[in-house]
Amino acid sequence: MDYNANRKKLTKPQEHNIEVFQSIAALNKAAAEYIIAVSNEAIVERGKFTIALSGGDTPQRLYALLSEMPYSEQIHWNRTFIFWGDERCVPLNDKRNNAYQAKSILLAKTDIPLVNIHSIPVDLPPLVAASTYEKELKVFFGNDLVNFDIVLLGLGENGHTASLFPETKVIHEHAQGIRAVFVEDEKMFRITMTAPLINHARHVLFLITGEKKAKILGKIFDSASQHDKYPAQLIKPIHGDLLWFADQEAASLIKQF
Repeated sequence: MDYNANRKKLTKPQEHNIEVFQSIAALNKAAAEYIIAVSNEAIVERGKFTIALSGGDTPQRLYALLSEMPYSEQIHWNRTFIFWGDERCVPLNDKRNNAYQAKSILLAKTDIPLVNIHSIPVDLPPLVAASTYEKELKVFFGNDLVNFDIVLLGLGENGHTASLFPETKVIHEHAQGIRAVFVEDEKMFRITMTAPLINHARHVLFLITGEKKAKILGKIFDSASQHDKYPAQLIKPIHGDLLWFADQEAASLIKQF
């Protein structure tokens, strides 16, 4: 896979792999190439490619890039299956809805079959939506572990990822599953994958951009494990790869190691 331009790689053995890019454009190009390489490998090995998308502002440019040539033609959309790592409990046509965002920017511009798109059913009550989506994952993966080929993640300024927020019960969850969580700061329910579910992925890719993320990224990389404060530290794939793609602004406060 070719995503080496305009980057430098910093590694801290057995903890983090971060690749730092000169620009957001370079980061998104590398992420697109990485996703395509993993998707092709997955289809050759298992006949399908499964990816859990993330929401927020950071991945929007990546989704736009993947919708364009030459990237869109390099993905076998009929063998690609889309899921989401978390979702806000807002209407399906709300711009804050992660699935709505990805559908409008990316999926609506491809020939992916509608049956391959597995949105979180936020039209149901939160607890029911969580249990329904968990059952949907189990049906899709059958007797296999729910192990996505890629889980895309972002990072909040408070250290959350997916909807694993600081000081919430879900960050202490030991089961592979989907949970509803009430986020007090937002006065809103969210639906999220648990950390153990994410950690069964073959590849986990964080996308981090902007100066506003520098402080929290530095703390996550340079602090001892404090899962209650920094839930993103919970993400440690059991058998898969963990990559952090960051631009220079976001990585500016990480100590050189």
